[in-house]
Amino acid sequence: LRPVHGEPHDLVDVVHVDPARDRLLYRASPDDPTQRYLYSVPLSGGTPERLTPADAPGWNAYDVAPGGDIAIRTASSFAGAPVSELIELPSHRRLRLIEDNAAAAKARAELGLGARERFRVLTESGIELDGYAMYPADFDPSRKWPVLFHVYGEPWGQTVQDRANLRHGMWHDMLTQLGYVVMSLDGRGTPSPRGREWRKCVHGAIGVYAAQDQAEGARALLAHHDWMDAERLGIWGWSGGGSQTLNTLFRYPGVFTTGIAVASVPDQKLYDTIYQERYMGRPQDNPEGYAAGSPITHAEGLDSDLLLVHGTGDDNVHAQGAWQLIDALVAAGKPFEMLFYPSRSHGIYERKGTTRHLFDSMTRFLERTLEPGPR
Repeated sequence: LRPVHGEPHDLVDVVHVDPARDRLLYRASPDDPTQRYLYSVPLSGGTPERLTPADAPGWNAYDVAPGGDIAIRTASSFAGAPVSELIELPSHRRLRLIEDNAAAAKARAELGLGARERFRVLTESGIELDGYAMYPADFDPSRKWPVLFHVYGEPWGQTVQDRANLRHGMWHDMLTQLGYVVMSLDGRGTPSPRGREWRKCVHGAIGVYAAQDQAEGARALLAHHDWMDAERLGIWGWSGGGSQTLNTLFRYPGVFTTGIAVASVPDQKLYDTIYQERYMGRPQDNPEGYAAGSPITHAEGLDSDLLLVHGTGDDNVHAQGAWQLIDALVAAGKPFEMLFYPSRSHGIYERKGTTRHLFDSMTRFLERTLEPGPR
């Protein structure tokens, strides 16, 4: 967004267009890309005004009524449960509390979880990456701790957000109780409001910069934190995150000692055109890019423990890619483990007990290959 007055900043999404009031409502976060706030700017041009109060940090989502006078606001933070309220616009005055999730917040507080933090780390390539860390309650920086990195790394999602994460976040909470530090880094190309170049630089090179940023980010953190155990670094991700897990393990052996790739895309030529060609161009026009960004190209680089997980009924990321990757790993003589769920889709949740079984299996794999607790 380039207003008539004020500093340019990224417009994350348009929330409401109000020609009658000469007003556009949108979300942005000029100073912290892990957060979201509501802004208003005249359609005729002018200075944007932040409507979300200054004392309301974190992640703010808005569902504005057609008239533009009221909205449902849902706010949360990295360490807090979501709160929903009905507000008046543009004053942002609360009209009614809808849900404060007090019971969930109380139950969470009673778990006695460890500290959380958000940070930035500078890689050897000069790239600043946003990150978060979740610590065990008994964390002692004088000892060595295992670290599990959660990665996505695609233009479709941002993992480092100052908001509640109810599915993977609860599993990550449990892992901290077992004695793991959980981290995540957002690399170049993720939809973070950090400028055009940040998002556009990966066009034609999906998977390449993401793996580089994960590996270099982990190495930079190791250099800064003596408590990180270089012999116990793990990485995991789902869908595009599974692909980036594979790319990072295969392209940068020696950085991570174990990895879990769930529902990954081993060969970008097998993924759907509406997504892949949007960011990569056509395969016949960019064969080098497709090869460089596809994990299967680099399968011989595997030098760590690996668990492959996939649903055979996945109609988003078809299982044929997993079969082909297995053949490549077998041909290269690389040991690995695999877990396939019959007739499950991309979310791997159908049928009784599936979600519990999946996360239990991933937990047991980590306990075997990434010893929990301090040394």
